[in-house]
Amino acid sequence: QVMLVESGGGLVQPGGSLRLSCAASARAFSNYAMGWFRQAPGKEREFVAGIMWSAFYADFVEGRFTISRDNAKNTVYLDMNNLRSDDTAVYYCAASSVQSRERGNYHSWGQGTQVTVSS
Repeated sequence: QVMLVESGGGLVQPGGSLRLSCAASARAFSNYAMGWFRQAPGKEREFVAGIMWSAFYADFVEGRFTISRDNAKNTVYLDMNNLRSDDTAVYYCAASSVQSRERGNYHSWGQGTQVTVSS
C-alpha cells in the first residue's frame, strides 16, 4: 500500500489553470505507475491521465492536461489548462503496479481534491 495525499484543488474560472499535486509515501516510488482519476457528482470515477515511463491520457483531455512526476520528491503532478465547467469533479491520485487506464488495477488511492470550474 502507498499513502497518497493530493493538494492543489480549488475554484477556477473557465479557461483558467490549476496544478494538482500528489505526494506519495512509498519505497521505490519510481516503480509505481501513477494515475489521476476524477469523479463528478452522479457519475462514475473515470481515468484522466497516467504515467510510468511515459504519459497517457483520456481522450477528453484533448491536450489540455499534462501529467508529470518527480521521483526524487515522490510526487506526481497534473497541470490542467483551459479548464471547462465539465472538468468540475473530485480528482483522485492513485498508484498501480502496472500502467493502466482501468480503475481496478490501482491499489492505493488518495482522499481526493475538489476542482470547481465556474464563473
